[in-house]
Amino acid sequence: MWENGSIMTKKQSSYNAEMVAGSLLERESRVIAQLLLDGTDYKTWNDKLLHENVLQKRSIKTIKRLASLIRNRIEPFGKDGWKLISKGSAEVTKQMLLAACIKHNRLFGDFVLKVVKDQIRLFQKSLSKRSWVTFLEEATQQDGAIGSWAESTKEKLGQVTMRILEQVGIIENPRSLKFTPFFLNPQVAAYLRKHDETYILKCLELS
Repeated sequence: MWENGSIMTKKQSSYNAEMVAGSLLERESRVIAQLLLDGTDYKTWNDKLLHENVLQKRSIKTIKRLASLIRNRIEPFGKDGWKLISKGSAEVTKQMLLAACIKHNRLFGDFVLKVVKDQIRLFQKSLSKRSWVTFLEEATQQDGAIGSWAESTKEKLGQVTMRILEQVGIIENPRSLKFTPFFLNPQVAAYLRKHDETYILKCLELS
């Protein structure tokens, strides 16, 4: 973490609402992953993001928000993970970012594990329309802090969650919520096993 920088990363709680800032963000994540691979120092980091606008966003506020979100998500994966995100195929990059979302936000991971995976194993054709609301109600009983979140935040989190599931091909779209066949890419699976990401593997072994 850069102590005096305007763009910083900080430790997040496992159940957090930071995901409202964006869904998978594939293109932007490839850029951030490459900056991390390059060992970018604080000055270069800010020059690339704020002056060269490598994320191609219209406002500094948006750039800072997305850079922080993406870095918090992918930094724990290290160089091996950053290479897969930056240089991987569309499928590899998307699945690595899905894994990063799960690692960064246990709330999202638990939804995939306890709701999505369970419904697929029960041979349901689609997610229940109330699946997110019901899950969040149950999660609030485990973590009372969720109860302090605004209803708009909870709703936005649900929208982002469904958008991510669509982007990686787990559901057809957020309207139908119909499941589509999902298979974990061998490169992604190998990375997760090598780095003992057992929780993420448990979430993503859906087939």
